[in-house]
Amino acid sequence: MSSNAQPREVAFVKAINEALHQEMERDERVFVIGEDIGRRGGDFGATQGLWQRWPDRCRDTPLSEAAITGLGVGAAMAGMRPIVEIMFVDFLTECFDQVVNNMAKVHYMFGGLLTAPMVIRTLCGGGFYAGPHHSQSAEGWVMNIPGITVVAPSNPYDAKGLLTASIRNDNPVLFMEHKGLYGMKGPVPEEPYEVPLYKAQVKRQGADVTVVAGLKMVNLALKVAEELAEEEVDVEVIDLTTIKPWDQETVLQSVHKTGRLVTAFENPITGGPGSEISATIAQEAFHVLKAPVKRVAGLDTPHAFSPVLEDYILPRKEDLVNAVWDVVDY
Repeated sequence: MSSNAQPREVAFVKAINEALHQEMERDERVFVIGEDIGRRGGDFGATQGLWQRWPDRCRDTPLSEAAITGLGVGAAMAGMRPIVEIMFVDFLTECFDQVVNNMAKVHYMFGGLLTAPMVIRTLCGGGFYAGPHHSQSAEGWVMNIPGITVVAPSNPYDAKGLLTASIRNDNPVLFMEHKGLYGMKGPVPEEPYEVPLYKAQVKRQGADVTVVAGLKMVNLALKVAEELAEEEVDVEVIDLTTIKPWDQETVLQSVHKTGRLVTAFENPITGGPGSEISATIAQEAFHVLKAPVKRVAGLDTPHAFSPVLEDYILPRKEDLVNAVWDVVDY
């Protein structure tokens, strides 16, 4: 490639697919199981081509999230590196016992003699008017589970690098993919690479207010930051990338610089990442705050099929703009 060549643009879902192919090629212990992930290539195309190359390591399963996850936990304990697809995060409830009481506790209960190095990939997020059972954001559900890592990429580059790092990680990982990002394109290297887990990324430097966001809300925060820059409000945007355990050091450093904090996550406002981050900042950095912390999140209500109602339930651009102005003008 010449020095003037533009980096290739790859869609988010293609970046996920590429990471799966490369890690299955690299490590024969890696296998993929889930509903319609084999010959069909997944409902969204994330597993296309895997079954054709590795029919013994890419298996369709019965319609039972509990059985799929239980199989993955057992295989991980036996030394394999399973990647389990739960088609929608809403159905994580069907396998919560396996996630909470098995996958998350294996390392602790056996003193490290047995581990569960596995990844659960699952789609989350609203905006598709798919109703109350296919639209939820579950960050708040899983933040209270000791023993798992929760990863949430916001762009194609991070999607590939974070998934690669998750597959290679020795801890059980819940890998959340916002379906509203699947068509997003961005520069992605062809070769395998890792994006570090547990490390938040400062996506935009700023001096006036810190916005900490996750998943699709990161891109909304960047857009709002650019627009507010025209009004001389300098917004720093932090992409959490790993929601549990989250990178307190990076967030605290930013808040010490700006003195103001807004959190932006799509999940219902009660008990989500915004609540945890706000509580930590109030405990560790109260003395530097120039204004109360503001949380931008979804409403505490089930998702609706009605486009008008779901648009009202989800956090909107104007909600984030107003929150930033509230802390700046306080």
